Amino acid sequence: MKIQGLSILLAATMIASTAHAGTAEEVRDVVKANMAHTNKMMSQDSTRISKHGSKEFFSSGGLLNTIQRDSDASDFDYFSGSVKHIEVVVLVEGQAAVAHYYQEAAMKPKGLPAVPNYRTRVTQAFVKEDGMWRIKAAHWSPLQGGAGTSQTVVK
Repeated sequence: MKIQGLSILLAATMIASTAHAGTAEEVRDVVKANMAHTNKMMSQDSTRISKHGSKEFFSSGGLLNTIQRDSDASDFDYFSGSVKHIEVVVLVEGQAAVAHYYQEAAMKPKGLPAVPNYRTRVTQAFVKEDGMWRIKAAHWSPLQGGAGTSQTVVK
């Protein structure tokens, strides 16, 4: 009986860890897909943001910002970026997770100065809405020796 109980416990642990890896992998894939979209389209995908908006601290400094899907116009004259060292903390399996990663880019936002050495640490909180992972909150913090964006928001 003890062996059967142990087998059930091991099977449950394996299933839970597999499900946990599923959410983490999905969120990692979304982070990569968001970067690929920006590289290809020279614009960020506005649908990456939660339908209820996202609270964000930008790498350029300033106070807390509220980003809405319909007001997010991040377009670039050029953008070449990458993400690396993506770590995901699953908060609620299949519902909420936090991604931490590094982003590097050379970019020129439309109407703003170029940022040739954009290097930042990123933390993004993701929620699953209508079957898709969306950003609900984010914090962008420049790495030493790198730069934040050329935009500074002061409220």
